[in-house]
Amino acid sequence: MSGVLILIPAAGASSRMRGRDKLIEEVRGKPLLRDRADMALGIGCQVLVTLPPDRPRRTAALADIDDPRFTRITVQDAQTGMSASLRCGARWAMDHQADALMILLPDLPDLTADDINFILQSYDLKSIIRATSEDGIPGHPVILPARLFNALATLSGDHGARDILRAHPVTPLALPGTRATTDLDTPEAWDAWRSAQNKKP
Repeated sequence: MSGVLILIPAAGASSRMRGRDKLIEEVRGKPLLRDRADMALGIGCQVLVTLPPDRPRRTAALADIDDPRFTRITVQDAQTGMSASLRCGARWAMDHQADALMILLPDLPDLTADDINFILQSYDLKSIIRATSEDGIPGHPVILPARLFNALATLSGDHGARDILRAHPVTPLALPGTRATTDLDTPEAWDAWRSAQNKKP
């Protein structure tokens, strides 16, 4: 859907990784951040990746993407939390007069292009859509319509769009298994995920 833009907020600190960077962990032969950016671009939407000023390997992972639909922005106040990326994304979406903004977290390695297309095809141009696990646990991605861009642009702190999601009706959309909720924030989570991948036939 051409009126929906995709934000990949990748300016976080990976603070629970104890020195490793979760977005540089290898997935399907490339850094996770690049894998997610490539998937998003394959959908056909415009894509923005927000980056911190102090993670050059993240910037390098995206350096050779040559696609007019792709934008990357360094968020100078990334230390203020997830809200810094969301504010940046809201301004970008407003500049493009987008109908909606999809927030696609970069640390969900199991989400597929089919999942994203399913969510986009279910979007009605007015509702908040939030992906859930198969058993209804809230996850990502989330689609926010343009009427909420101003609220998104004034968020603060590290709670993401939580206050917006609490203040407005949300339409849940279940994805298979735990693809919408399997985020890998610790070395142990990565080890468990890789072990499970190796056991797949």
